[in-house]
Amino acid sequence: MNATLDTAELKQLLKDALLELLEEHREDFQEILAETLEDVAMIKAIHEGENTPLVEKEDILRLLGDTQ
Repeated sequence: MNATLDTAELKQLLKDALLELLEEHREDFQEILAETLEDVAMIKAIHEGENTPLVEKEDILRLLGDTQ
């Protein structure tokens, strides 16, 4: 016996499998998404920081309230 699938059936099977995977591992995907968003925000902050003037360490510590 030979089993065959047409494109529509294969597409639906893949959708169903992906949906089942997402439902079973929702927390894992949420964690991955959150980490990805944090990484994107960090990259954006780094790029923005590259275009700003440098600041002395003492100025930053003073703003943070640290008196070293």
